[in-house]
Amino acid sequence: MCNPNAKEGSDVGVSQSGKSNAAAATIGGGGKGSGTTSRTVSGSSIGTGIMGSGKENGSVNGGVDGPGDRRGSGASAHILKDAKAVKALTASVNAPQALEQNLKNLHSDAVGGIDGMVELLDSHPEDGVAPSSVERRRELYGCNSLPSAPPQTFWQLFVDTFDDTTVQILMVAAIVSLAIGMYEDPSTGYVEGVAILAAVLVVSVVTAVNDYEKEKQFRALSEVNDDVPVLVVRGGKARQIQVGEIVLGDLVCVEAGDNIPCDGVLVACDGMEIDESPLTGEPIDVDKDLKEDPFVLSGCAVTHGSARFLAVAVGRDSQWGVIKAALENEQDQTPLQEKLDDMAALIGYVGMAAAAATFVAMMFVKLVVKPAYLDDVSVFNHALDAFIIGVTIVVVAVPEGLPLAVTISLAYSTKKMLADQNLIRHLHACETMGNATNICSDKTGTLTENRMTVVKGVFADIPHDDTAEPDAIANMSGEAREIILQVIATCSTARVVPFDPEDAPANEEDLENELTIRDTRPQLIGNKTEAALLILARSKWGGEDNVDARRASANFGKEGGSRLFPFSSARKRMSVLVNESFSESDNEGGITKSEVKNAASNWTLYHKGAAETVLADCTKYLASDGSEKPLTAEKRAYFESTIKSYASSALRCVALAHRRSIDSIIDPAKATAQCASGAEEDMCLDALVGIADPLRHDVVEAVATCQRAGIHVRMVTGDNLDTARAIAKEAGILTDDGLAMIGEDFRKLTPAQLDEILPRLQVLARSSPEDKHFLVQRLNGGLMPSNEKEWLEVHPGRDFEKEKDNLLPGYQEEWSASRGGVGEVVGVTGDGTNDGPALKAADVGLSMGISGTDVAKNASDIIIMDDKFSSIIKAVLWGRSVFDNIRKFLQFQLTVNVVALTITFLSAVAGYKPPLNAVMMLWVNLIMDTMGALALGTEPPTLELLDRRPYKRDASLINRPMWRNILIQAGYQLALLVFLLQNGPEIFDCEDGSRHHFTIIFNAFVYCQIFNEFNARDIADRFDPFQKMTKSPMFVAVILFTVLAQWGIVEYGGDFTQTHPLDAEEWKSTILLGFMSIPVGFIMRQVPISEDPDSFAGIGKDGEGEGKKKEPLGFVQLISLMVPIIAAGYFQWVKEGVAAV
Repeated sequence: MCNPNAKEGSDVGVSQSGKSNAAAATIGGGGKGSGTTSRTVSGSSIGTGIMGSGKENGSVNGGVDGPGDRRGSGASAHILKDAKAVKALTASVNAPQALEQNLKNLHSDAVGGIDGMVELLDSHPEDGVAPSSVERRRELYGCNSLPSAPPQTFWQLFVDTFDDTTVQILMVAAIVSLAIGMYEDPSTGYVEGVAILAAVLVVSVVTAVNDYEKEKQFRALSEVNDDVPVLVVRGGKARQIQVGEIVLGDLVCVEAGDNIPCDGVLVACDGMEIDESPLTGEPIDVDKDLKEDPFVLSGCAVTHGSARFLAVAVGRDSQWGVIKAALENEQDQTPLQEKLDDMAALIGYVGMAAAAATFVAMMFVKLVVKPAYLDDVSVFNHALDAFIIGVTIVVVAVPEGLPLAVTISLAYSTKKMLADQNLIRHLHACETMGNATNICSDKTGTLTENRMTVVKGVFADIPHDDTAEPDAIANMSGEAREIILQVIATCSTARVVPFDPEDAPANEEDLENELTIRDTRPQLIGNKTEAALLILARSKWGGEDNVDARRASANFGKEGGSRLFPFSSARKRMSVLVNESFSESDNEGGITKSEVKNAASNWTLYHKGAAETVLADCTKYLASDGSEKPLTAEKRAYFESTIKSYASSALRCVALAHRRSIDSIIDPAKATAQCASGAEEDMCLDALVGIADPLRHDVVEAVATCQRAGIHVRMVTGDNLDTARAIAKEAGILTDDGLAMIGEDFRKLTPAQLDEILPRLQVLARSSPEDKHFLVQRLNGGLMPSNEKEWLEVHPGRDFEKEKDNLLPGYQEEWSASRGGVGEVVGVTGDGTNDGPALKAADVGLSMGISGTDVAKNASDIIIMDDKFSSIIKAVLWGRSVFDNIRKFLQFQLTVNVVALTITFLSAVAGYKPPLNAVMMLWVNLIMDTMGALALGTEPPTLELLDRRPYKRDASLINRPMWRNILIQAGYQLALLVFLLQNGPEIFDCEDGSRHHFTIIFNAFVYCQIFNEFNARDIADRFDPFQKMTKSPMFVAVILFTVLAQWGIVEYGGDFTQTHPLDAEEWKSTILLGFMSIPVGFIMRQVPISEDPDSFAGIGKDGEGEGKKKEPLGFVQLISLMVPIIAAGYFQWVKEGVAAV
């Protein structure tokens, strides 16, 4: 029997009275959640024994003679005067993802270990800093907070919309048009200029309203209380302060449930475990101690134990602060903005060239040809007329509807994407995601559940390859399952709290906006591995067992009740002594004391730990019928092989075991942890379980879809290489010829070496936030240092001239030279604080709405509200739809502009008055543009969009097939207008050049646009103008409105529009002439012109990416092609018959 001298058993409840998750704090989170049990903050006894005299287990050894003995008497002048040197030393022990180097630097002569760090910062392992030094420390090293940017007002967002090249060109054109129009015709000359300014105003207001509403929605989602208290010791007294008031050298006290408020080095700890996944991406809790890993990082959460640590980095100097600082820079321009600017410049050049040609031609006619009709016109007046017509041509050439089409398409898609669980924070991200060539994804919480789960195991000698299938336990007896459920429930300190909707009510505004983000999964409290086993027991596999009732019936902590000996990081195992008399009792209060004394051998040891060590202490195994059988050499080899198999699949292998009649070996009532460990032998092996953070169920298919769409998916994680490889292979990310490497090797690469391996790099493990940031910068050139000053900000203390070509991420000039100035379009997904810089540097940052930290959400452009990787595919699909819709509108718009520009030029050169007056052009150029933007900008996406590769960043908005379609349709319309201009009076029996004549031309021209709008629904070679009309209600509504408006303008426009009412025959003729655009649309698609293969990017074979090829004509296509031709023939036959009569 053991002779204990201390009480080791404890209640099996939550480690610190059932804390709720702590709220995020000013710096990386800190303090306690609202459900935390308060602690005494006076005297020298705080929490769980951490505030002792320095003699408790886990304190700094030596160097502290007692409270009040200050070893740092000579250090005061050093920390309060030589701030630069102190910062350099503290930074040397606080490098991200560099534990070995940090330990080496901590124990170097310059620092002198933990004791030396305490002395360096003039602090004390029990008393903390002197209160009188706090203000000076804050002046030298800053406080533990960062200023957050205030939200932009609606006016600021409205003004920002004018920072666009196309909008600026439109405004200049409008002002010039307004001035010249008022000079030429004061009564109606203002119409064109005012119309363009109105179009600009509509664009700006719509854009600003969308941005303002999305920002409001986002802030409602990410509201958090920063006034979180944290416990520190100053001058030997414990006090609660706000997390932002922490200063360098403060002695901070934390326990289970707290968030780490700043970076620090432990001076005392008791069973400390920390969840570092927000910063490192590793889902497994990290054991902390003074010897092997004494470093704690801001933004991480304490999951077990308690500790005191010394604040060695606060505010901007902390790892969270470094990440936050990296989020302050903004990307310059999106690919769409670059394309639109190029398009605006091109159109401006074409317009100015046409204007110049018109001016030269008209002056040539006046000065050289000298026609009689110009004899009475002076050279000056003719030159002024030529200049006015030139300006008119420039105004006509500018597609004033283009910004509106872009805005409408983005706003419409943004609203629709919200239903697909994509909250768009920035409108441009919607389109940019469509042509993403790379997605750099975090592992934990993005590809995986960020929830440890039992995925397979051997239970009572029955292998289960998928624990999600409850039928797998059909061959297990009730006795065997009862034993396994008992060890899971009792041998645990974790808790699983089911989701209760009443605990998280949504406010009315959230419900109205469909923006309530809730994690409906059970809340896990305590060790993640233990919680995984509890979830298994509560699942269908365990018959939805009530583990809480099992634990309660064991009566831990009561007299004669069960005993708990918690998990030891050193031993990697834990045990409980369960009084089965209590467990088997039916009454709520358990059995009486006399019954306990008389109970015979009712004690069982239940044990859990690392599989290989537990197996070594087992001599029996649990059979499927519930019996215990000898563990033969053959059986032991089988279990050892299973353990190796799980390890090779990157599974954490845990063994469950038990031993009956343990009270015959030790006295359960008096046993200590040492006694219990001595009884952990001759046990019966109950189960081996493989635990992992599993892939989300939709990831494999979503990754395959991305790859089919030409998108290169890469995994960037802080987890170890073996786990990253296994997950990447399972997800389909890592291929046979792909490359996986660790961050340490990645950092050693030169920019040129990284460029060489980038096409094959699929997995980057053990990576720091800087690694992910550098990778994104190298791919897209975003936020790349452009000069020596910016480079030195990334690499302080280095030599720019000597090392600029050797250190990542490189610099702008070198990067541009290596890839012609054109980078990849990169989407980055992430949920942790560590993902913030990469999310900001990406073209599109995608954060997780449920599991994502506020830092990640703030840095992102799109929030995936359901945390599903498959929702990213929907973002890609909608993005490609937006891009194609903008192209459709451009094809339609430029056809109108080419015709209008050419007819104006020809009329001016020929000396004729333009057939379309200013009001008619206003209808064609503005109303038709707006209607076209609504019709073509709101076309829904099709899955066929995912069958092509993304376009390059510098690919033109107008491709070869679009130019073919524009020129052929414009050619037909020009020919029609010239024909009607010359032959209209004779055919329709009207006066040449009369209002009646020009109305016929105007009506035919407008109906050409109406029917060409159907042609514009496809920019490639497929002819199906009336496809899926029921799915495009906006398109149908716009067509109906345009037809009715045209009828009203022609019939009732009168003097304002200078139109003449048409009779039935004239209506039929002009509509039929416009309807002929449909057969022209078929003919133009027979011209064999394909897209330039070099315009596509992403992964895939050459020649792929153009999407769907031509298909045989269907019935609807044949009807739409033949109807106008047959109608034209019939109409002509009837007309000739009437003429003959």
